[in-house]
Amino acid sequence: MKIATWNINNVQRRLPLLLAWLEATRPDVVALQELKVADAEFPGAALEAVGYGSVCAGQRPWNGVALLARDTTPVLVRRSLPGDAADRQSRYIEAAVNGVVVASIYLPNGNPQPGPKFDYKLAWFERLRAHAASLWASGHPVALAGDFNVVPTDDDIYSPESWLDNALLQPEARAAYRRLLDQGWTDALRARHPTDRIYTFWDYRRNRWQRDAGLRIDHLLLSAGLASRLADAGVDRAVRGMEDASDHAPAWALLADD
Repeated sequence: MKIATWNINNVQRRLPLLLAWLEATRPDVVALQELKVADAEFPGAALEAVGYGSVCAGQRPWNGVALLARDTTPVLVRRSLPGDAADRQSRYIEAAVNGVVVASIYLPNGNPQPGPKFDYKLAWFERLRAHAASLWASGHPVALAGDFNVVPTDDDIYSPESWLDNALLQPEARAAYRRLLDQGWTDALRARHPTDRIYTFWDYRRNRWQRDAGLRIDHLLLSAGLASRLADAGVDRAVRGMEDASDHAPAWALLADD
């Protein structure tokens, strides 16, 4: 099973890129973030035409998450993260695909910090950690996939100096990510590339793609049963270099059969 995650940065605008990438790579499950469309605008029919069923929690103008599955339809579990009934931002969706529970996660950016947006980021992170603990305790095979909006360490960014004030690098956000991993989750990209400089996001500004000035903020976290099957993981960097691309590239994890 190949599980991928991609912050698509407007699914309607990048639909041709998405369809071409699906045809070229044929992942079994895809977690999408930053759809930037309402549910009614999500291109489910176009995806179904190329063999992918889908569930989504859309929201204009900035949020929205979805899960795609090849040759089947994901079985929806939940369309929001538990823990705050007043939170209306569409940042979490969870479904089962062929016996694996997969979540698509779009964690808040948190900028500017300090301030209410950063407070919301940290509170959302704690809600995620609490829910992840319950998923871990269930014993089911689970993958938490998405844009976590955190650079785990200085080895996950081309140069931290110009980002020191950014919410993605703050000690509190990094500590929250570490506490999540401490539940037992395996960071698939880092497990397969323990010492490599591997990035998933290149800002549009200051020629950062051309300079390979990237950050690793998109992650695939695997439960113990899935981590034992991890055969490979990587980033489809070439997608970031295509015309009118998202500022993120798809990341993926390949799991051996049981």
